[in-house]
Amino acid sequence: MKLHELHPAEGSRHVRNRVGRGSSSGNGKTSGRGQKGQKSRSGGKVRLGFEGGQTPLFRRLPKRGFTNINRKDYAVVNIDVLNRFEDGAEVTPTTLIEAGIVKDAKAGIKVLGNGELSKKLSVKAAKFSKSAQSAIEAAGGSIEVI
Repeated sequence: MKLHELHPAEGSRHVRNRVGRGSSSGNGKTSGRGQKGQKSRSGGKVRLGFEGGQTPLFRRLPKRGFTNINRKDYAVVNIDVLNRFEDGAEVTPTTLIEAGIVKDAKAGIKVLGNGELSKKLSVKAAKFSKSAQSAIEAAGGSIEVI
């Protein structure tokens, strides 16, 4: 293929439909909007969720529960992932982010006890589950709540 042989694919280039340009265009006078009514007028759209005057779905359904604005969302790390670090290393939220284990520390990091820990580590995090705490201490490591 040469540069002068290039052409757009069939049907990829559409000609813009010019409405309101005479009756012979097929979209003259009312510009394809029909006669009268809300949809014929400028800005004539219904809002999101509008059901023609019928009580909308979001008002028909019962409201339940509430959203706690003070909720803290913790990034979760299991202890089997901590085996990546060398023996005797200090594991902090910054080292976990640098290692790519945690993308966003959120309100802090919570260490859970899923898996087995085979290395002696000093772990610093916002929260620890009881099983994680006992597993880290059983491996000879230490924990610190920050």
